[in-house]
Amino acid sequence: MNDADLAFASIEQIGRLFRKRKVSPVELAKIMLGRIERLNPQLNAFLTVTPELALKQAKQAENELFAPRGRKGRRDRGPLHGIPISLKDNIYTKDVRTTAGSAILKDFVPLHDAKVVAQLKEAGVVILGKTNMHEFAYGVTSNNPHYGAVRNPWNLKCVAGGSSGGSAAAVAAGLCHGSIGTDTGGSIRIPSALCGVVGVKPGTGRVSAADVIPLSPTLDFVGPLARSVRDAALLLDPIFARGKRERLLWPAGRTKARRYRLGVPKGFFVENNSLEVEYAFRMALRNVQKRSATLCEIEIPVLGETEDAGNQIAWAEATHFHRQAGWFPARIEEYGEDVRTRLQAGTKVSATTYLRALEVRDKFLQAIHLAMEGAELDALAVPTTPITAPRIGQEGVEILGREYSTRALLLRNNRPANLAGIPAITIPCGFSEAGLPIGLQLIGAVTDEPVLLELAFVFEAELAQERWPPDFA
Repeated sequence: MNDADLAFASIEQIGRLFRKRKVSPVELAKIMLGRIERLNPQLNAFLTVTPELALKQAKQAENELFAPRGRKGRRDRGPLHGIPISLKDNIYTKDVRTTAGSAILKDFVPLHDAKVVAQLKEAGVVILGKTNMHEFAYGVTSNNPHYGAVRNPWNLKCVAGGSSGGSAAAVAAGLCHGSIGTDTGGSIRIPSALCGVVGVKPGTGRVSAADVIPLSPTLDFVGPLARSVRDAALLLDPIFARGKRERLLWPAGRTKARRYRLGVPKGFFVENNSLEVEYAFRMALRNVQKRSATLCEIEIPVLGETEDAGNQIAWAEATHFHRQAGWFPARIEEYGEDVRTRLQAGTKVSATTYLRALEVRDKFLQAIHLAMEGAELDALAVPTTPITAPRIGQEGVEILGREYSTRALLLRNNRPANLAGIPAITIPCGFSEAGLPIGLQLIGAVTDEPVLLELAFVFEAELAQERWPPDFA
């Protein structure tokens, strides 16, 4: 395999090469650091690269994996041992600056790791660096006023999505084998869909958000971005909180093929799709329906109230955090205009409005649970975003003669899963005529992450989409 083959190989493929001593963790780390040095100036996906840390971790992995059997020091930590990954820059990393994409924290260096980082280090990962993002995770484009916009590897004039845009771009362009991002209203799934990779938002309590700089604690989630469902499952596994009697994450927990029952909601999720997204979504459903799934249309009450409720909760909680931190309004001029505007909006959310939004959240969780249980569904299937990646700086999109806010469209199909605290996953399901990726989202009930991963793998196998950005492959 040449360097590009290794950069785009799966985590399992790399693991086999390590254990056969066909390539070493140090060799791979150097290849990936070389790609970052060469290609990141085009993408602006990484804010901080950590070559010394990466090579130290790679050397440790090599010593542990390559030591003779039975020799002291030999250790196989599992499928992530020696695998090069990145971390979104709002996740605490000991002795590595953590900016949250902001000017306010440009020199902040944590004294300890976030829990997810400690868990990943124990699993043996090699950390290549920290990825660019929308400032304080408060946006969906990663058009960062302080560090520059993240560019989409499929078209450098387009956004990578956000707020985990740097993570998605780095994974799609083969600058790492996976990344860990955060998701408050779609911030893992939106960039994953726009960059053509897999993104997982776990459910409430599944992955620790401790020492992750918050946006809205009620809506914040931490999860993986990867180039395949299997890779995403492997990245999720060491940070995933599993009950004692609970089944393993796929693939380890998958025992036999079965036919799944998918709900396709009427109205809200499919009202504002571009024609290209609608076509790709329907074709993906048709392909899976032939052999693996039964489809049924369902209605979910309360969906129409989720957009406003999610906004009110996020506005109030974000402003509260920034006030507590002493940054807002004391350092108001150090924020980008869009984040500053949203923090100011949070000052206008009354306690009554906030509590009413929490009531909508509870009501929606009950409604979606009853709808899925009543129809005996394994998951809901919806487009991840109604549009493909817009141009950098593009504030509006026209669909069938009607103008929409770009931000509102990208958030629309993603925020409901955050509001309800239920798991969701996006997988690539096609391309637009311009060659931009399109994503399909599967939404599950509480604790249904293993089922979603199984189902996402079925879609992935049926769609057989293995294309990578031509300028980076």
